[in-house]
Amino acid sequence: MITHIQGKLVEKTPTDVVIDCGGVGYHINISLHTYSLLPASEHVKLFTHLLIREDAHSLYGFVEKSERELFKLLISVSGIGANIARTMLSSLDSKQIIQAIAVADVVTIQSIKGIGAKTAQRVILDLKEKVLKIYDLDENSLSYNNSNRDEALSALEVLGFVRKMSEKVVDKVISQNPEATVEIIIKQALKNL
Repeated sequence: MITHIQGKLVEKTPTDVVIDCGGVGYHINISLHTYSLLPASEHVKLFTHLLIREDAHSLYGFVEKSERELFKLLISVSGIGANIARTMLSSLDSKQIIQAIAVADVVTIQSIKGIGAKTAQRVILDLKEKVLKIYDLDENSLSYNNSNRDEALSALEVLGFVRKMSEKVVDKVISQNPEATVEIIIKQALKNL
């Protein structure tokens, strides 16, 4: 197993990089999050995961070890391949994915391109216990976001907005700002409704 690659950055795109290591160029698939964290210098180190299939050996690289570990968790779920896991890590911050799994927030996970309702539920079902244990999270401490969400939705209903439409807007607000208070959620939602 190749756990990391350190060398000269030769090519860089939002989806992959080529690192020259001892005269050998390694093509490494990356997420947008890793792309945004790549240093400006030519010398880089990426933590990697080697995925071996019948038709290909693919390297996936991450600036942070925690992102690599989350990637490994995601690809362990049936129906989540390396490309969908990479899309998840590109669409949402690692903390947002972990929190969505921990509080069983299907809507946030389903908002990622390529993930349907069944796959989102499977991700939560397969990973919730692991995420709570690995990241030492307490379900009760995470539920405040759901109660803020519920309060904001109730307030918007009282104001005459349709619940289905409100849910989409509120979930978008929460995904952009997970620490938002009820007041902030309502104010942002009103701007988008």
